[in-house]
Amino acid sequence: MKPDTHPDYHEITVIMTDGSSFTTRSCWGKPGDTLRLDIDPKSHPAWTGVQRIIDTGGQVAKFNKKFGGLGIKK
Repeated sequence: MKPDTHPDYHEITVIMTDGSSFTTRSCWGKPGDTLRLDIDPKSHPAWTGVQRIIDTGGQVAKFNKKFGGLGIKK
């Protein structure tokens, strides 16, 4: 096997949307980094069965700005 072909596998801390955290091993980031989740199994509609709009990247606001005036006549 060739040397140095595998990525560094180290411990990171993952923080869920409700503030709880756990430590796991990952190739993401550097050793000791913290990963904050925007969506996790506790808040995702696929697991909870509750639909809600999560606008972290401004996608909903961008859509409303572009198409907000359609169909509304004063």
